[in-house]
Amino acid sequence: MKETLNVFIVDDEIPAIERLKRMLSDVDGCLVVGTSSRPEQALVECARMHPDVIFLDVEMPGMDGVAVASRLARLERPPAVVFVTAYEQYAVEAFDLEAVDYLVKPVSQQRLNRAIERIRTMRPVEHKKEQLVARLGDRILSIPLADIRVLRAEDKYTNVHYEGGTALIDDSLVRIEERFSERFLRVHRNTLVSRAHLKGLTRDRRGQVRVEIKGVDLQPRVSRRNLPSVRQELLQS
Repeated sequence: MKETLNVFIVDDEIPAIERLKRMLSDVDGCLVVGTSSRPEQALVECARMHPDVIFLDVEMPGMDGVAVASRLARLERPPAVVFVTAYEQYAVEAFDLEAVDYLVKPVSQQRLNRAIERIRTMRPVEHKKEQLVARLGDRILSIPLADIRVLRAEDKYTNVHYEGGTALIDDSLVRIEERFSERFLRVHRNTLVSRAHLKGLTRDRRGQVRVEIKGVDLQPRVSRRNLPSVRQELLQS
């Protein structure tokens, strides 16, 4: 007998939830433990129930599937993510979000079975995300950590300056620092920089200390509090 996979379904369309639920009932070893048409509620339920798999719609009002997947990744035991949507343009980017699979509606039983088998093959998989996820219009953008130079807090978002451009993400600066402290160094209360791309220190016309970063024209300000750690990092590089 196959190990039971506990499944959670999130879609803003109730008929879509019911259809997928019926299809999963025909898959040996799958148990739908919960459903939700509201992304915020789904996050609460997943934190409480710890499902093995979440089938997640991409386009939803309010918080979309990309934001939900990003929040789920912060859980101590994040579920495997399978995107289910009518929009084919997300297919390539979905795998950069560490999604196990990507299903285009209407989903066939055969394709669903393949997704479940993929999940079984990959479990248990424990790995740390090596990218941040942003939205550019209707496109999902995965930014490799190695390409990121500077991260700045701006209102409720974080502005990512990376090799190739800039993008806004939902992750807070504090959260990014907690997850990737080995990669990014705090130089100011609102700024992190790539440790691997530190170049040196300089002073502007006002006498404020700024840090030079390889690959970008930005020279973020360094606070007095963080200056010793920046100097230490430069000595070690």
